[in-house]
Amino acid sequence: MRDHRTDRFTFRATPIEGLVEVERHPIADRRGRFARLFCADEYAGTGLLADRPAQVNLAQTTHRGSVRGMHVQAWEGRGAGEAKLVTCVAGRVFDVALDLRRDSPTFGQHHALELAVEMDVSLLIPPGVAHGMQALEDAVTLLYLHGASFDPGLERGVRPDDPDLGIAWPLPVVGLSDRDRSLPPLAGLELA
Repeated sequence: MRDHRTDRFTFRATPIEGLVEVERHPIADRRGRFARLFCADEYAGTGLLADRPAQVNLAQTTHRGSVRGMHVQAWEGRGAGEAKLVTCVAGRVFDVALDLRRDSPTFGQHHALELAVEMDVSLLIPPGVAHGMQALEDAVTLLYLHGASFDPGLERGVRPDDPDLGIAWPLPVVGLSDRDRSLPPLAGLELA
């Protein structure tokens, strides 16, 4: 995908194929601001979530430094897979996308950026790219639009603190769930 702009969004390609930073163009006046988060017509050019989101989720993280991730649904040999649009609606997070597509030239590489509601940026993540985040302050909330419904049998991921990933989490990693702590390192990942 090449960078392109619509009335409500600017879509920016990243070094990871298919991973897109989405900048919103809010309308503001003396009452406040209005920002569109998703529009199927305008997202059609990305090839991701173009039809409709299949599921919408809200994730709230209580404590600063807590890390969630790196999560992905298995997609190899299973059709289109699951795209995600990640938007911070409260607080600030360090958001990370990790390419787990073995045939990709950027396999094992990540792209990270800070997300906060006032920054007017979301991250559009293609199938095969894992997602994780770290809360940069207490009480953060992320809104997820998913291109496919959750299937626990397809749940995969890698340990977010695996040194081979090279992710420079801005704060000490705390609050890993038992599930995230039990994820394999990148070298041990099986996607089938």
